[in-house]
Amino acid sequence: MTRQIILGVEVRDELLRAAEVALTRCLRVKPGESVLIITDEPLRNIGVHLWVKARELGAEAIYVEMIARKVHGEEPPKPVAEAMKAADVVIAPTSKSLTHTVARKEAAEKGARVATMPGITEDIFLRTMSVDYELVQKLTEAVAKVLDEGREVRVVTSLGTDLAFSIENRKARRSTGVLVNPGDWGNLPSGEAYIAPVEGTANGVVIVDGSMAGVGVLTQPIKILFKDGVATQIEGGSEAAKLNELLSKYGVEARNLGEFGVGTNPGARVSGVVLEDEKVLGTIHIALGSNFDFGGRIKAPVHLDGIVMKPTVYVDGRLLMKEGVLLLDI
Repeated sequence: MTRQIILGVEVRDELLRAAEVALTRCLRVKPGESVLIITDEPLRNIGVHLWVKARELGAEAIYVEMIARKVHGEEPPKPVAEAMKAADVVIAPTSKSLTHTVARKEAAEKGARVATMPGITEDIFLRTMSVDYELVQKLTEAVAKVLDEGREVRVVTSLGTDLAFSIENRKARRSTGVLVNPGDWGNLPSGEAYIAPVEGTANGVVIVDGSMAGVGVLTQPIKILFKDGVATQIEGGSEAAKLNELLSKYGVEARNLGEFGVGTNPGARVSGVVLEDEKVLGTIHIALGSNFDFGGRIKAPVHLDGIVMKPTVYVDGRLLMKEGVLLLDI
């Protein structure tokens, strides 16, 4: 059999099948729609397979490869941002996340359906595209409803996490993996409900013990102390030092508690890739940095998620999760 090689990438059937699920089941791409694939050299393999499958589906498939961004949340080049606003569908398998960027926000406002896939690997792509997205959608909607109606969240763990913050008058985002309406946007793979905490209200401590964006899977927990919404101290071993170094390049905005999220994907596992890690069922995550694009007021050039394992979560004093088990009737 003749192998098809595109941009140095060997096209493989199993990756095309995963791409087909993303394009048809999650994004419902229709013939004639403009589908913009944005990638960079490290993720070229995924980008090429998405482009090939989009072309096979009869879309106006466009492939753009940019220089990899340095950090999550950094804006793409202006020509790429302009192309995003003109497309029907944008899919971005990139090394660093474009989710929390002005470019993504403006593209969605123009009606593009946007799926971001920061740091995705072949293993994650193949594994997570076989998840029951109907279950993911039900779990996500149920968690989001609790957050929508809540005023205060408290998170505790056996390692010492004890953090409280307000979510009053904030609405949760639902990352279900089903992006079918103009302006819909989210990650693929999906499976989280997340919300922007009210600025200035977070107080306490978080022990991040799963993984940390920009750092990877943790060998030692990272202790983050919050006062009036800002991470005032970050303690631990070499991985905490790396996080401090990442944040040292930016102002106080980058140290704000920008997100609280709950994972709802039963197929995901902590792999060191935040795209997957924040979706793991039985975990929560907090993020430092930008949240202006999902209901908050923080504008920062970074958005860094940290995963907390087996948490207990209270919303307005009622249990939402106990030691990593969601207490929901769906």
